[in-house]
Amino acid sequence: MQPEPVPSPVLIGLDWGTSSLRAWLFDSTGQTQEEKILPHGILNLPEGGFNAVLEKICTPWPDLPLIACGMIGSANGLRNVAYLPCPGSIAGLADKLEIHPTPRGPLHIVPGLMQRGAMPDVMRGEETQIAGVLAQHPGTTSHTTIVLPGTHSKWAIVKEGALTEFRTFMTGELYAVLSKHSILGRLSSTEPTTPDNRAAAFRQGVLSAKTGIPLSARLFSDRALVLAGNLAASCAPDYLSGLLIGDEIQAGIHLQPRETPPVIAGEDTLCEHYRTAFRILGYPEPELIGNTAAAGLFLIARKAGLVPDPRSEKGPLV
Repeated sequence: MQPEPVPSPVLIGLDWGTSSLRAWLFDSTGQTQEEKILPHGILNLPEGGFNAVLEKICTPWPDLPLIACGMIGSANGLRNVAYLPCPGSIAGLADKLEIHPTPRGPLHIVPGLMQRGAMPDVMRGEETQIAGVLAQHPGTTSHTTIVLPGTHSKWAIVKEGALTEFRTFMTGELYAVLSKHSILGRLSSTEPTTPDNRAAAFRQGVLSAKTGIPLSARLFSDRALVLAGNLAASCAPDYLSGLLIGDEIQAGIHLQPRETPPVIAGEDTLCEHYRTAFRILGYPEPELIGNTAAAGLFLIARKAGLVPDPRSEKGPLV
């Protein structure tokens, strides 16, 4: 029996963020044939800038249509791509790709989304992850909350395939700032600890969200508990992580439709911490669906006509 022929590559997708760049080589079915990661986000470029990084990550791949999402489309990126309005159809992303010329050919950049109002909000990159969630899990198109943990976590509401609203929580950045540039960061210790002790500290921090005390009035407890001898200094970072993630979930849970638990998309380790925090707080455990940026890029590219759609169907993003 002859082996099945390997589909030819048809697309290069880039998730180009602030601190790193991830690239995928897709075949005609949307499967990734190769994946590469470089530490060259938009604020960490080597000599030669964007074009040098693009050439490095695409070599030795063939010249194919290029599509990118993330901070590459920001004011600090390769091209400042205007935000699209939210609420709105995510399918509109494919109609508003902005093209930037590069030595590798035209780079199609996915726009972000802006939610206006008394307290505006924006996303750039997460809209592509959401597109990937809807592509891989069509059941989420009816009415679902999608949680996207990260430096700036997003809670997004999807109804009938459209993103209707979202909210940003600066959980990851708050953790980085507080642990590196505040008095809480001076609690770090080299004393040995155990996974059980770290898990207990994380649980204690998460449960503090149930007290109703504002986060700003609970943060200092990370230091006070150590000074009182109730928390090992080596576990203080875990307690702080629990404080912040628990507070995010306790606030975000009110955004979701009560009849269905949210789904969580992103890197496995961080998403597992979030699922654990949901369980600690007594909420139904969300489904973890991994990183969906690649699936989102391919779907948007197909909708935009960059790659052929053999099924000739619109799919869920209408």
